[in-house]
Amino acid sequence: MEKIVMKKFELTTDRIEENGTILYRIKALIDFGDVKAGDLGGYVEKEENLSQYGSAWVSDNAFVLGNALVCDNALVCGDTLVYGSAWVSDNAFVLGNALVCDNALVCGDTLVCGNAQVYGNAQVSGNAQVCGNTWVCDNAHIYGNALVCSNADYIYLKGFGSHNRNTTMFRTKGGNIAVSCGCFSGTLQEFESKVKETHGNNKFAREYLALVEAAKIHFEV
Repeated sequence: MEKIVMKKFELTTDRIEENGTILYRIKALIDFGDVKAGDLGGYVEKEENLSQYGSAWVSDNAFVLGNALVCDNALVCGDTLVYGSAWVSDNAFVLGNALVCDNALVCGDTLVCGNAQVYGNAQVSGNAQVCGNTWVCDNAHIYGNALVCSNADYIYLKGFGSHNRNTTMFRTKGGNIAVSCGCFSGTLQEFESKVKETHGNNKFAREYLALVEAAKIHFEV
C-alpha cells in the first residue's frame, strides 16, 4: 500500500503575475525546520516547485516557477528567482536578488546570494559561496570551499584536452585556486602535476599547462 504523506504546505489564493505566469503564495500546514504551521512563504507556480518532504522552503518574495524544484533542506528567500529546470537541493541557501535558472544545479551546503546568477548547465556544490554580481554559467562547476564574489574569481574554458573537457578554475576560501576538469577536482598545483603525469609533453599537456600559466597570471599566484 502506498504511504500517505501529510502535505507540509498548500497554495493560497494570494497570487501574483510574473511575466505572464500566475504564482501563488504558499502556506505551511505543519511545523518543520524553522517554519511553523500557518507561516506564509514565497510564491510558486505549482506544488511541484517545492518538495513536500524535508525542510525545504520558499520564503519572503522569492519566486519559483517553470519546472524548477526546491527540495531536501534547501532555502530560497529574499527576492530570488528560480525557474526553468533549475534545482536547489540539499542544504543550499539562495537569497538576496539571486537568480538560478535553466538547467543549473545548486546543491550541497552552498550559499548563493547578492545579485549572483547561476544559469545554463552550471553547477554550484559543496561548501561553495557565490555572491556579489557574479555570473556562473555554461557548464562551469564551482565546488568545495569556493569563494566567488566577482566574475574575476573564476575562469571557465571548454574544448581543451583529449576529450574537449570543460575546465573551471576558481578561488577558494583558503586563498588557493581550485580546478574542476572532467573527473579531476583539486588544486591548481595538483592539476599541473596530474597533467604532466597523464600527458607527458604531448599537445594536450601543452594546452593544459598553458591554461595553468594563464590562471597564475589571472589570479596573481
